Amino acid sequence: MYQFKQASGQSSLYQTTPIKAWFLLIPMFFFASCSNQESEVDALVAENIQSNTEKGKNIDIYYSDSAQVKLVIHAPEMIRYTEYGNTKDAFPKGILLEFLNENKEVYSWLKAESAIREEREQKITARGNVIFYNDKGEKLETPELIWDEKDRIVYTDKLVRITQAEKGDTTYGFGFRANQEFTRFEIKKKVQGKVNVQSITKVLE
Repeated sequence: MYQFKQASGQSSLYQTTPIKAWFLLIPMFFFASCSNQESEVDALVAENIQSNTEKGKNIDIYYSDSAQVKLVIHAPEMIRYTEYGNTKDAFPKGILLEFLNENKEVYSWLKAESAIREEREQKITARGNVIFYNDKGEKLETPELIWDEKDRIVYTDKLVRITQAEKGDTTYGFGFRANQEFTRFEIKKKVQGKVNVQSITKVLE
């Protein structure tokens, strides 16, 4: 279940397994979306025009398992659309996920310009300058990345760039899958030969 508290003007949202939720938000009548997810967020508004819509500022969401926090989500804004059989959360102004170990230490991070979470699917789709990195200095960059809450994996079929600082290696490819700890990963199709870094950077953005 979720527990809500508010301190110093900041909203906090606590969640334990299984994922069920209630929280206090401000009713929303209009909003301006940003980043390359504008069309999807706009479509979401039209689709849920008759649904209950709520909005929260400076949101912190805590996912816990067996009374231990496993994940913290930070976002400057969250808009919740509630419809029959499903709930969707939009993060139009950015999102940061912090994955924690049993010692409450953050071992990996995921940040993006925007994201949408579907309660029914239990997945978060992050878009726009997505960066997924760990405490070993390994970093993934891609225009889109999906975090599967149930299977605890992240994946994409988009172009990716993986930088491994310790090895001094940078790899490009299409399609990526990893555990949320980012200790194991695979690239479906590596880009071979010469790479036009400038062109790929534009795609990743």
